Amino acid sequence: MKHLSLAPLGLAAVLVSGIGATQQVDLNGRPILDAARQLKPGEYVWAANSSSDAAGLVIVNLETQRLVLFRDGVPIAASTVSTGSKGHETPTGVFSILQKNADHYSRTYGNAPMPNMQRLTWKGVALHAGKLPGYPASHGCIRLPHKFSELLFGATKLGMTVVITSIPAVPSGSGAPAVMDAALATAGQTLGNAPFEWHPERSADGIVSVVISAADQRAIVMRGGVEIGSAPVRVAGATEGMAYVLSSWNNSGKHWLKLKFSGAGGGMEVGAGEAARFDAPAGFRQAVAAAVRPGSVVIVTPESLKAGSPGSQLDVIKEDAG
Repeated sequence: MKHLSLAPLGLAAVLVSGIGATQQVDLNGRPILDAARQLKPGEYVWAANSSSDAAGLVIVNLETQRLVLFRDGVPIAASTVSTGSKGHETPTGVFSILQKNADHYSRTYGNAPMPNMQRLTWKGVALHAGKLPGYPASHGCIRLPHKFSELLFGATKLGMTVVITSIPAVPSGSGAPAVMDAALATAGQTLGNAPFEWHPERSADGIVSVVISAADQRAIVMRGGVEIGSAPVRVAGATEGMAYVLSSWNNSGKHWLKLKFSGAGGGMEVGAGEAARFDAPAGFRQAVAAAVRPGSVVIVTPESLKAGSPGSQLDVIKEDAG
């Protein structure tokens, strides 16, 4: 892949000049998502308790240049971002936080500072503090306001799910994450006996995340940033973007929270509803149902994952991100 010829010291100066010009905005009673739409470059809102151990999820929207942090299905923080410029586009897909380094310096660009770096792929995509001009300007990374990057760094964990989407607005769906409803594994399903991949030995530890792409008609399972399973999945009818977090698992069963991405936002408990729309191999359902733990996330998206398949080593730039 060809790379732009940039003077390392010059790039470092550009990066440094954009770090620090950030501002937290008061909510003044507004819902997080309403406030997020009105943010100017470098601004953010934060209403999170960083000491909480509740399940978290980060959504990055390339179309709106916004990042939203959810906890237990509720939006608790939002920020403006700057993602990859033309020719260096930030890939869409579902990723895991693979590495965290609060004091990271780019080996590719003359030791340029990339504070509060959270790596999403091993070759070129990360969250970090940087310049925010109000439009996509990075070399593949997701730049954040400096103070927001500090707060986010303290609120995330390794293995946590980060969804990068280009859908302008993701409406809420209804029903439970049916792909892991083992009770639906009946002989009447057309994919009930279809072959699937399941390799839990590839990654023994970490948070399990599942992404279902209606465009690809496929589900992919990640654990700790490593793909451990995949299967064909058919979704009947129109598909809207949905996300579910497994908030708890006790004697009464699994308890899921649905993420609401539009309007006032918020989290809500979900039950069976759209389960019959999903067709997947019976053995795959059962394996996923046994693997998830509190904090696991299930994403259903109409988008293709081929531009940014979970866990793939995308060569956006050679070693470090911009």
